[in-house]
Amino acid sequence: MANGPKTDLTYGEMYLLMYNFFQMLGWTAIFYTVFLHIVVEETNVGVYDAVSLLLKIFQTAAILEVVHCMTGLVRSSWVLTAFQVASRVFLVWGVTHSVKQTQDTLGVTLYIAAWTLTEVIRYGFYCCSIIENMPYILQWLRYTLFIGLYPLGVTGELMTIWKALPVVEKTGLYSLRLPNSINFGFDYHYFLIIVMLNYIPIFPQLYGHMLKQRRKIIGGQGKKTD
Repeated sequence: MANGPKTDLTYGEMYLLMYNFFQMLGWTAIFYTVFLHIVVEETNVGVYDAVSLLLKIFQTAAILEVVHCMTGLVRSSWVLTAFQVASRVFLVWGVTHSVKQTQDTLGVTLYIAAWTLTEVIRYGFYCCSIIENMPYILQWLRYTLFIGLYPLGVTGELMTIWKALPVVEKTGLYSLRLPNSINFGFDYHYFLIIVMLNYIPIFPQLYGHMLKQRRKIIGGQGKKTD
């Protein structure tokens, strides 16, 4: 911006700036570790082990973003934010962490790689938005790279859940069989199948929304002036 970065930040803006900055640093560290592992080791085996602690910390910390929306710090739908955050936290803890047979698969590497690059750009974008000093290249990356990264991440997520299915079915992980003292049954295997099926209606809607945002912000829809 011509006037330089905004410096008179409110306490809320200062908090959000620090939150987004540290998230950006965390995801940058994850990205760097993944990149080094793949380039040096030339394999996806061991990628999850190398980043699992950082991945769990910074993805779980994203739960705060739901609180930001609910308290009005961020003007976004808390319901949509909660859904997006919950789906990722679930994949990290409920699938990848819980089913060790998934951890060295290509699917896990795909979704981690897609998430990391997306989040480094997203949190950097938020930092620049708060101080009202947005480089065009960052804005362009924010609304362009998702075109490939979003489908890549979704593909990795589905591959990971698919790999977990036979293990969950065989072991009965997190399932509650009837009869039992509380007279309630739950089959985690079928739950994962339902989660996978939900991608069919949800992914096109979210992807379409991002495409609309891209056309609106950098799609050349500027108004002509006299």
